Amino acid sequence: MAAVGGCLMLLVALAVLAAIWAIWRYNNLISLRNQVANGWKQIDVQLKRRHDLIPNLVSAVRGEMQFEQDTLEKVIQARNTAVAARGVADSADKENALTQTLSRLFALAENYPNLKSNEQVKALMEELSSTENRIGFARQFYNDIATRFNIAQQLFPDNLIAQAFKFQPVELFEIKDGAERAVPQVDLSIRSDRTKS
Repeated sequence: MAAVGGCLMLLVALAVLAAIWAIWRYNNLISLRNQVANGWKQIDVQLKRRHDLIPNLVSAVRGEMQFEQDTLEKVIQARNTAVAARGVADSADKENALTQTLSRLFALAENYPNLKSNEQVKALMEELSSTENRIGFARQFYNDIATRFNIAQQLFPDNLIAQAFKFQPVELFEIKDGAERAVPQVDLSIRSDRTKS
């Protein structure tokens, strides 16, 4: 009878240890998932800041860049498309397109000496540049924590907990278009239509 009682106690102890372990691993996955959500919100805050600065910059340069109205409209269109993005992959694609149109605007602005000396335009460009850096850091943090979360769901024995509670891997911010990965080519011989007149 004592042997049966000892076995029963051992089984209860093992069951309690297994339950404690499962709770600990589940809580770890919950913690990682919440950190991923926080990382995404940090990106979202910086993207909103960027989206709010762009119309101000376009408004500040519109009068001076009369020959570049098409570029300015493309920047606003790309900004509006990026604002409407939903989810990580969609946001990454649309934000990369916005970055390209902003780069074009910055390159064209170099051809306008009055813009380079305009304090408001300089301040807005510096704010956008600073925001771009913050977005880069926020994306790096997000991708790091999202990778940790995804790996935790794949490694044994945590994958058992992840499957049991239907945890899903999260998307990373990534550049999918090979052309976007290429080093941009800068042609300094391009001149605005103003120089021809």
